[in-house]
Parts: sequence; C-alpha cells; structure tokens
Amino acid sequence: MKKINLLTLLFLALAFGFTACDETSVDPDGNEGNDNGNVVITDNITENTTWTSDNVYQLGGRIVVEAGAELTIEAGTIIKGEAGSQANASALIIARDGKLFANGTADEPIIFTSVADEIQPGQIASPNLDPTQNGLWGGVIILGNAPISASADEVQIEGIPTSDPNGLYGGTDAADNSGEIRYISIRHGGTNIGAGNEINGLTLGGVGSGTVIENVEVVANQDDGIEWFGGTVNVTNAVVWNAGDDGMDTDQSWSGTMDNFLVVTPTGHCFELDGPEGDVLLDVQHTFSNGTVIASNDARQADELINTDENSGVILENIFITGIVEGQIINRPSAANITYTNVILDVTTDLTNYIPAGATVPAGIVAGTNAQADASVFANWTWADVAADVSSL
Repeated sequence: MKKINLLTLLFLALAFGFTACDETSVDPDGNEGNDNGNVVITDNITENTTWTSDNVYQLGGRIVVEAGAELTIEAGTIIKGEAGSQANASALIIARDGKLFANGTADEPIIFTSVADEIQPGQIASPNLDPTQNGLWGGVIILGNAPISASADEVQIEGIPTSDPNGLYGGTDAADNSGEIRYISIRHGGTNIGAGNEINGLTLGGVGSGTVIENVEVVANQDDGIEWFGGTVNVTNAVVWNAGDDGMDTDQSWSGTMDNFLVVTPTGHCFELDGPEGDVLLDVQHTFSNGTVIASNDARQADELINTDENSGVILENIFITGIVEGQIINRPSAANITYTNVILDVTTDLTNYIPAGATVPAGIVAGTNAQADASVFANWTWADVAADVSSL
C-alpha cells in the first residue's frame, strides 16, 4: 500500500507539470570565443581535450569528437546547446573511434541543456524552464563499430548529411569502446536535425560493449528519450521523463541490456522495440530488466505501452507499468521472439483489455502493484527526483 501512495504523489507532482586544443583545459579567453561567460565551441574536437567544471560550454553547432580524439568532461560541468534546426542544429557527436569520458558523480552530475536554460553549476533543477519544454537544441549522439542489422554493415545515422563521414556507424567489433558516461542529465533537446528527423536525447548507434553507460537522465526531449541502433552496449540506471515521443526505442538488432530504469509519461510509446531491417539480419535479442513505467498522469498520456514488430527480438523482465488508461496496449504480445517474464500491469480489469482483440495474454504478463526498479539510485542528482521524488518509487 505504501508504494501505491507514493505513486499517487508522483502523479500529482508530474501533473504540475569543439574547438581543437591540447590536453589542457579550454581557455575561455582564447580563440574559442565567449558568450555571456560561456565558452563557445564552434569547431570539431580533433585532439584530446578537457572541459572543466569552472566553465559553462556552449555548443555553437554540430560538434564532433572525431576519430582518434578524446573529450573529457569533468564532473559538475554544464554544456548548453544553441538553438537551431537542420543544418544549424547543435549536438555533440562522438564519431566512430572517437571517445567521450563524461564521468559525473551523484554530487556533481554533468548537465547537457539549452542556452535558454539559466541553470548554473551546483543547481539541479532549471530556475526558468519547465520539465516539459522540448526541442530547444539537439542532443548527444554516440557512434561505434559494433554490429548492426541494416542495409549494410555500416550506415549513416539519421539526420547527419551523407557527405559527412562522421555520421557513419556499425561494423564488426562487438567489444568496441566509445568511452564512459556516468551521471549525466540531457534536457530540452530533440530539435529537427534534418530530413524531418528530430534528434533523440541520447542516440547510441552501433555502440560496443566496451563502452560504459551508467546513471543517465533524459528530460523533455522532443523525440525519443534513448534510442539504440544496433550495437552491443549495456546501459545501467536510466530515467526518461516527459519524452515527446517514445520513452525507449530500439532498432537494428541491438543486443545489449537496459538494467534498472524509469520511464515517466512519454507521449509516444513507452517502448518502441523494432526488429532487424535491411540486408544484414542479425538474429539476436536485447533485454529490458528491472523497470518501472508511468504511462500517464492527469497532464500527459502515452500511446501504446509496448510496441513491437513481428520480428522483434526482445526480453522484457521484472517491469511494472502503472498509470494505464483505456486504449493503451501491448500490441504484439505473442510475437515469436519476444519473452515476457514478470511484466506487471497495475490494473484491476481483465488483462485482455490491454492486448489486441483475439490475442492471448502470455503467462509472463500479470496484474499487480509492485514497483520493480531500484529508484533510489536517482536520488538527488536527477531533476526528475528533485521535482517529483521518483526515488520513493
């Protein structure tokens, strides 16, 4: 009963709702320029570079960490993307064979946000933007050499012009290493980056299992919260809050695991889990385990709970979905390569109301009220927790 009360409280709370340089840190008085005290980055990162927490960095466009270069971002650093769309969209892209080392901490997370955000180092919540404002800049894209299921072994990430080789991802190195991400929060992104494609909060294209991604928050992204395009990377501890499209989206036979997560009030699908595509067909499964999903509140409502293809390869285990309203369903509960284990729907009516007419409810989908994520790991350092106490779930 305690957990139900805490969820009710959460519903109420939510309703109100790279210029190249050497290994030394970037000089705000140097050639990079300065805007309202921010260090403005306008050129790609081509040498090992460190961004320090005593500066606020401003992405002046599509900034790429190119092959052979490493970008290190100190704990507590704030990075702000400029406004703009399509060719003028701002984003941080880690190209294949480039690396990002963004190791924040629970006391000092690294925050990616918009130049419209007045947040300063040491703050968690924005002092002027609501946690539903989206599309104000691009997002973070990491590209690697791990296998993908697409039209070829390597393809161009959506939205990056085909003339730019920094947009390629995919390969044969399942253990590829793109660096380390820990305790980062990505906010207010998702602007149109080209050809009608909004950018995700965090895009992972062909990222390998040698990459470390732990403790990630995505807030108010216009498109998906996190999207995987193939690859083998594992992600631990993620919260997606107020996504404008899908909470978590998978494509091209990603084969990693998302362990311990929250998805809170997206307006697309809670999960969009697509199968292999193109000429390279990888027969693999990816796994979502230990998650809590809030599918709607008084202000926002997701579309389908879980959307899959006939050929999706997915394992869903220990997932609690609450805030379910009429019309929200699991669209293909009996697809051949999808496994459900302890997927709990917080409903009191017949489970057949939440699958297509005539379909059979798999044994692994049950009714209940038990939250499955360890939400305490999001305490204090995420905006979602500071605003809505998600760590109580």
